[in-house]
Amino acid sequence: MTERQKDRPWLMRTYAGHSTAEASNELYRQGLAKGQTGLSVAFDLPTQTGYDPDHVLARGEVGRVGVPVSHLGDMRRLFQDIPLERMNTSMTINATAMWLLALYQVVAEEQGADVAGLQGTTQNDIVKEYLSRGTHVFPPGPSLRLTTDMIAYTVAHLPKWNPINICSYHLQEAGATPVQEIAYAMSTAIAVLDAVRDGGQVTEERMGDVVARISFFVNAGVRFVEEMCKMRAFGRIWDRITRERYGIEDPRQRRFRYGVQVNSLGLTEAQPENNVQRIVLEMLAVTLSKDARARAVQLPAWNEALGLPRPWDQQWSLRIQQVLAHESDLLEYEDIFAGSHVIEAKVETLVEESLAEIGRIEEMGGAMAAVESGYLKSRLVASHAERRARIEGGAEKIVGVNIYETSEPSPLTADLDTAIQTVDPAVEAHAVEAIGHWRDTRYQPPFNHPRPCKALERLKQAARGTANLMEATLDCARAGVTTGEWAGALREVFGEYRAPTGVSSAPVAVPAESGSALAEVRARVAATAREMGVGKLRFLVGKPGLDGHSNGAEQIAVRARDAGFEVVYQGIRLTPEQIVDAALAEDVHAVGLSILSGSHAQLVPDVLDRLREAGAADIPVIAGGIIPNADAARLRAAGVAAVFTPKDFDITGIIGRIVDEIRTANKLEPLEVPA
Repeated sequence: MTERQKDRPWLMRTYAGHSTAEASNELYRQGLAKGQTGLSVAFDLPTQTGYDPDHVLARGEVGRVGVPVSHLGDMRRLFQDIPLERMNTSMTINATAMWLLALYQVVAEEQGADVAGLQGTTQNDIVKEYLSRGTHVFPPGPSLRLTTDMIAYTVAHLPKWNPINICSYHLQEAGATPVQEIAYAMSTAIAVLDAVRDGGQVTEERMGDVVARISFFVNAGVRFVEEMCKMRAFGRIWDRITRERYGIEDPRQRRFRYGVQVNSLGLTEAQPENNVQRIVLEMLAVTLSKDARARAVQLPAWNEALGLPRPWDQQWSLRIQQVLAHESDLLEYEDIFAGSHVIEAKVETLVEESLAEIGRIEEMGGAMAAVESGYLKSRLVASHAERRARIEGGAEKIVGVNIYETSEPSPLTADLDTAIQTVDPAVEAHAVEAIGHWRDTRYQPPFNHPRPCKALERLKQAARGTANLMEATLDCARAGVTTGEWAGALREVFGEYRAPTGVSSAPVAVPAESGSALAEVRARVAATAREMGVGKLRFLVGKPGLDGHSNGAEQIAVRARDAGFEVVYQGIRLTPEQIVDAALAEDVHAVGLSILSGSHAQLVPDVLDRLREAGAADIPVIAGGIIPNADAARLRAAGVAAVFTPKDFDITGIIGRIVDEIRTANKLEPLEVPA
């Protein structure tokens, strides 16, 4: 019997980058030596949101969740000794995607590469930033223009590059159901393709080339069968939309091309070793089915609910992929689910419900209108609240969290402070010094860049008109312009944007039925307000710094509202000064700070100091986020009343603790209210 030739494995990546360009370069070269077949670059939050390391909003964020790239010199160092013409590089970058692609192209040119052969992906999906991840900068209209300009440019000049990676991954992280994930991603794709088609930069004959370069970045949760069916449904809907709406006849151009990182939302801080089997199951959902198999896979590490993974943790996740691809017989067979009536029925249901939701969004005027109206955000906040309620009520079971909580001591977390990668605080100071040095010396040998002011003026002039912004952006890259200068020039022309939070319009997820935990907390909130002689207890939920992952803050805000608090929530990206000003202006009784990026060590004490200086030290401050034990102890020592991390899944219980802290701060006796 002749052995069937195995299919080629998918691209294997590890999402990586931190501290400095030099440290990240070493990480990439190690990964390639271990068998990675592509690179996936994580940028830090200042780079993602268009700030230089010395900007006030960058404080505490430099090099935390990715690598800082402030100018061409950083990009050179990031890819030192890595031949870009032989790489397939994914860059998780959105608002500043055009800028990072320009830097990448210029470095490739300096290496002597033919840029027409560059392969890779810029995420460049701004819609999901308004909904879930929070690294948007500009309003929807200008953001869509940046995206369509990049698509038109790459189709003409970088034909192997994927200029957009429509990203439903973060929608699931924000609570999206499979139907919402499909519908919102497809609605985004429609908005982008309509804008390209109608923008006049790409001829009708080239629309097939545009569609062929559209890729998707999806999430796969632990509900294995549903997630695999979701991917088959994605493919069917994409084939239908591209054929019927855009007239694409070539089936190869209509192919649904996607990469995946499996779910981080479901990774647990409690018994984190269980995350390994979760990651494996989630990977199977996007690899077992040949007809809906991912073209690229990157896996999170077992300890990402604790902090930044170490190189060894990332190697473990890479080896999970390699064992499946090279030791199993997975790649030897045709699609093993073809003909299954169970799979077919589930796929048809997902297709039907997703198309109905896409239709609703079309009736609103499309994805951009649905963002601006707040519809999409409020639906995600509501879905996430319903999921949290199922977990708290025990209807959705999570091993080690709300069932089977008894555990042997884990050798993996025996020393929690060494079980994750830590970023040296000196990194930020070095980056601040380095950006100043770059600005002072970029005109001098060996760089000899032209003065950047002319390039920035050309960029602003192009932005005021209708010209494609990519050429002006490339001029800026070659002139030694910094990330903050490029984004700052466009901020002058386009302005900035604060997306709807979705909190006020989110429906009640947990009813306060008589005898329930929420009913008891509501009674305690009301009793405390009466004792303090105020109409309602007021609670400010703040997101200091650049961390835009607002899911936790939104869920706390919604539950506090449902418990009877008056909630002040102004969304993401606030300075400690703005948070303290709001706390004083609104005369709040407690402040909750949510940070997942690691900047808590600097930003939370700053808020405490400013409250003390304002004579409001009696307002209790509560911190939540991915906060290692040692950091939590330091925050409590600095005056934080309570610290909550992902293991604290009982949101109603957290709200109860906040009431307790308000009573303690106001010297009220402990209160027990009968259910």
